[in-house]
Amino acid sequence: MESYTQPLSDIYASLLQTSLRTKNPFAGKLVHAQIIKSGLHLSVFLMNNLINCYAKSGFLSDAHHVFDEMPSRNTTSWNTILSAYAKQGRIDDAYCVFKEMPEPDSVSWTSMIAGYNRMGCVENAIKMFLDMISCHVFPTQFTITSVLASCAAIESLGIGRKVHTFVVKLGLNSYVSVANSLLNMYAKSGDPVTAKVVFDRMKLKSITSWNAMISLHMQSGRPDLALAQFDQMSERDLVSWNSMITGYNQRGLDREALDILSRMSKETSLKPDNFTLASVLSACANLEELNLGKQIHAHVVRTEFNTFGPVGNALISMYSKSGGVGIARKILEHSVTSDLNVIAFTSILDGYIKLGDMNSARQIFDALRTHDVVSWTAMIVGYVQNGFNDEAINLFRSMIREGTKPNSYTLAAILSVSSSLASLNHGEQIHAKSIRLGEVSSVSVSNGLISMYAKSGSIDCAKRIFNLIHWKKDTVSWTSMVIALAQHGLGEEAIELFEKMLEFGIKPDHITYVGVLSACIHVGYVDQGRKYYKLMKDAHGIEPTPSHYACMIDLFGRAGLLQEAQGFIEKMPIEPDVFVWGSLLASCRVHKNVELAKVAAERLLLIDPDNSGAYSALANAYSACGKWEDAAKIRKSMKDKQVKKEQGFSWVQIKGEVHVFGVEDALHPQRDAIYRLIAKIWKEIKKMGFVPNTEAVLHDLDEEVKEQILRHHSEKLAIAFGLLNTPENTTLRVMKNLRVCDDCHSAIKFISKLVGREIIVRDATRFHHFRSGLCSCHDYW
Repeated sequence: MESYTQPLSDIYASLLQTSLRTKNPFAGKLVHAQIIKSGLHLSVFLMNNLINCYAKSGFLSDAHHVFDEMPSRNTTSWNTILSAYAKQGRIDDAYCVFKEMPEPDSVSWTSMIAGYNRMGCVENAIKMFLDMISCHVFPTQFTITSVLASCAAIESLGIGRKVHTFVVKLGLNSYVSVANSLLNMYAKSGDPVTAKVVFDRMKLKSITSWNAMISLHMQSGRPDLALAQFDQMSERDLVSWNSMITGYNQRGLDREALDILSRMSKETSLKPDNFTLASVLSACANLEELNLGKQIHAHVVRTEFNTFGPVGNALISMYSKSGGVGIARKILEHSVTSDLNVIAFTSILDGYIKLGDMNSARQIFDALRTHDVVSWTAMIVGYVQNGFNDEAINLFRSMIREGTKPNSYTLAAILSVSSSLASLNHGEQIHAKSIRLGEVSSVSVSNGLISMYAKSGSIDCAKRIFNLIHWKKDTVSWTSMVIALAQHGLGEEAIELFEKMLEFGIKPDHITYVGVLSACIHVGYVDQGRKYYKLMKDAHGIEPTPSHYACMIDLFGRAGLLQEAQGFIEKMPIEPDVFVWGSLLASCRVHKNVELAKVAAERLLLIDPDNSGAYSALANAYSACGKWEDAAKIRKSMKDKQVKKEQGFSWVQIKGEVHVFGVEDALHPQRDAIYRLIAKIWKEIKKMGFVPNTEAVLHDLDEEVKEQILRHHSEKLAIAFGLLNTPENTTLRVMKNLRVCDDCHSAIKFISKLVGREIIVRDATRFHHFRSGLCSCHDYW
């Protein structure tokens, strides 16, 4: 019996495969030398193996040299060098080889399609597939999976469906990999119905198939169907569990995400990976589950899990959001900064901002190597939320100087600063900036502009902004406009807008109802207010808050329905707060009901013993009724208890500078000019028919002294200063921290007619637009 001798070419081919397996490229070079010595360098079979060995070992130039030296080549020779170029990302070189091929086959086309996919050139991959079909080359299962991945990447449902027809015609739908690729393509291209059909028709389903359906249901907003699919699985891998945990977390169902983690630990021996830990830590952060987060952190430490990257970021976010910002900072300090993303830093910023520790927040911000728009915005928002308006503005200016483009959230935050300061000039600059950046139409910026213009006294500008975006039917936008109109005394317009809101099917929230009830208050629509209060509870299921109760008390009280207001308070299901009793007390003062004022003041002082407004309102109620001794007793009691009355101030902003005035203010540099002008105005408006309301001076003084006090009220001094320092025929805007008094209200009507200018006064509760001797509130405020 003759012994079998293995051909030398097979031995060399086996040695080349061994050099690849053992990752010893130099062994391949030695085999190459032996091949040449043996005279086998003309063997196409051996040369193809050698090209493959060089290519996979990273010696692509050697591989191409062997290819070029081959006296004859077959299709495998071409495909080997083509695939080598494609897999190493040298797609242009691969394409040159492809164009030179005498007869490219399905492997050649598939290599090019896969190569383009790998480089992210999915449109080229799809075009290559279409060219392949036009050249009558039949695709294989590998071709189909590659081109379906391309369609999924760019959500090209149309071409994906055409590929599906080829799958059916060629009978490739029996391949599990092809069916899974179809599932993935339909899921990512927005056709869950067809994806479900593909899944249901699959005779063989792999775990990947089930996982694809779970992800599809989660992406489609049907976590219930995802759970049902998950429970039907006979076998699950880590991807299955992660799909459920991550899906729940991304849908805001964080408790459910943690429940799935608990099931995974009880039912399997699988170990969490990066995706598992990052998702469950995110769930802990959202739920502020600090203790559970610490347990997961302990697991990470025990298992020596790599905390760089996603897990480290998730840990920092979890501690920052759950009240453990100090621990988060320690993790940050012990981490490799380059592995942490801006979300981790921003989470720590947010953690310190929630605590009001802006110095620590700023230290973290300054420690960032580079600042992107997210970190800038987080810091600016933090300053705004904690009342550091100047710091917010300065940081915003630094952001612009450094060349970072603010986004809609940045602009909305800085607009809120302009609103707080009622700085129209600053707000207009931000408006211009938002137009240049193309952000003016975003809902957050538009809402910020509506609020800014409304609070700065420019209700017409607020209306124009609203008219540009009202079609978006955003509840916040409509609510902002209802409130703005109400604050400017345009109650009827506010009510009309609210009715349109209901007509368009935009659901009001509890803030909207505060706005529309305020509108009813400002125009005295008691019956309409009752109707809306009932509608809020019965039609929209909104339980009244203390703000709604205070609105109803104010509505009844201003209309003089004090007994109904008192009855309403007695029927309230919650204890009345300071605002409820304060509203009733203010109405009692206006309508001179001393007995009820005493009850309201006593109840208010039980809640807030140091409330100066309660003492003042009760004393004023006594004074209004001529009970000077009782008023004096209240003021003495206030003095004995060292309760300080809130001082009234008015201010105007001119050329970027704010000028503040108090009663009988003697400190302003232009004091003499201001006092001369107000004396002149006082004489002129008295000639026009103005009668000083000396009853507004709630002290037992001579009429002449009362007139002098009235003449030097802060808002009148601010108006005189404004008239001295602004051009004629321009609108004058005055802000006041307390409610404007009756005398000033009457005087400013006459002043507006005298000087022929619109004067806008924003007091503690609303805006008054004085124009040609009339006020927008129609003397009902």
